[in-house]
Parts: sequence; C-alpha cells; structure tokens
Amino acid sequence: MARKRPGRVRTKNTNRREALKLSSMAPEDYNVRPGEVKSIACPDCRTWRRIMGDTVLKIREHCISDKVADGDKHTTCPGSDQVVVIDIDVRRWQARQNRLLRDAMPQDNRRAVQQFYKPIPAVAPPVARIKAEDTLKSTRDAYFAHRDGCRKCVRSQHCQDGSALARRYVSAIQTEPARRAARKQLDLQEQRAARKQSTPAAREAQWAKHGPDAEQANNRCTERAPGAVSEYRDPVLPTLPPNPEAHDRRQIDLGRQYAARRPTAA
Repeated sequence: MARKRPGRVRTKNTNRREALKLSSMAPEDYNVRPGEVKSIACPDCRTWRRIMGDTVLKIREHCISDKVADGDKHTTCPGSDQVVVIDIDVRRWQARQNRLLRDAMPQDNRRAVQQFYKPIPAVAPPVARIKAEDTLKSTRDAYFAHRDGCRKCVRSQHCQDGSALARRYVSAIQTEPARRAARKQLDLQEQRAARKQSTPAAREAQWAKHGPDAEQANNRCTERAPGAVSEYRDPVLPTLPPNPEAHDRRQIDLGRQYAARRPTAA
C-alpha cells in the first residue's frame, strides 16, 4: 500500500502581505478540524482553497475562476501564497461549529451529541447454577423440567446440570422434616406472642401507654338508639320539611303516579 505523502509548500514565495490570522476572520470562513484537510475562504476571490504546509501555512496558489468563464485568460489571485497563522483554540472553535450545525439542522434530524446505547443483557445462568432458597417444590420442579428437556439425562445417567439439580433435590428431601419442624415452632411462637398481647394486662398496658383520653374516646364509641341525633350533626340542619302538609300531598301524588305505571296482573 502506497504511503500517504504529507502536504508541503513547494515554493518559498509569498504574496508579501502581512500574515492572515484566523482570529480576524469569521469562524465559518475556515476549516481546521483535526483529521480533515485545512481549507479557507480566500479573502480576495471568496472561493474555498486548500491551506498547504505543516509548519508554515499558506493558501494554495489559484486563479480567479470567474474571469475564465468570461473568456479571459487565467489570472492568478492576489490571495495566492498568503501566509496563514492559526491563533485560535481549535477545540473551542470546533465545539462552536458543532453547536451551530446542530441548531441549523431541522428538529427531526437532530441527534444527541453523545449516543447512549442500551447494554445487551447478560445471558441468564442455567437453573442449576442459580443461587436461591431451595424448597422441596422448587427443586423438584427444576429437576423434572430439566429431565424433560435434556437428551443426556437418561434413566440414572445425568449431565453436569442434571447432576447438580438431582443433588439439590435430594438435599431438599432430607432437610424437609427439619424445615417443617422449624416452621411449626415458629408458628407456635407467633401464637404465644398473639395470646400475650390479647390478655387483659397487656390491653391495660396499651391503654396506659396512649393515655386516658384515648380510652375515653373508645368508650364513647357505642351503638346509638334508633332516632337519636348525633352530636356531630350541624344544629342548623333541618330534621323536618319546612311545609309538612305540602310534603305529604307531594308524596301521595308520587304514589299514585307509580301505581298507575305498575302493570296490572292478567
């Protein structure tokens, strides 16, 4: 593969002008992105030209192209061999250009500056290698599910995962009596604690902890006699209609209307 030759200035001539500083130009009139060909808009002919050289930068020699279309001969542009000095912060200039390009782009085509890719989930480990609470039902289901889908597990022969599941199932069978006894003992302890909390002495201690006000409020929560008025009812709330005679006549009229709508028996 041919080696890429770095660009260099093949002449030491200049246009004898003062060096052109990029800080004196508009940021959109030059391109000094790392990894790309350096270019600049010639101040004289306003055409984009390449910047040649590694140490001493110059605008490449070029002609005024708009005169050729009119039939004139090639005329060298006065901006040829113009010395260029990069006196700007390239990183800051690049960040500003990226922001301007993103703002000028349509909203539908915009993308985030940093792409966040969803990580690929890791492969789930086999059931035989999952560390969880081993119960008789879970180990039995896992063992027989593996036996049904594994071709290597035939009769008393097991594969590596099948052997681990079989040992786990046997261990669960052996520890199941002790597990049941411990569970029974725990249930007995919970029942004893519940009985202790329900004794009269325990209830008196609870009421003493909350104070006499809570006990008095609890004693007031009794059933009310039919027709009794609650003390929480607003005193201005009427208990009878304002005109009892009109109310009775209205109730009689409603009863007649409903009686007329009711279908008669055949």
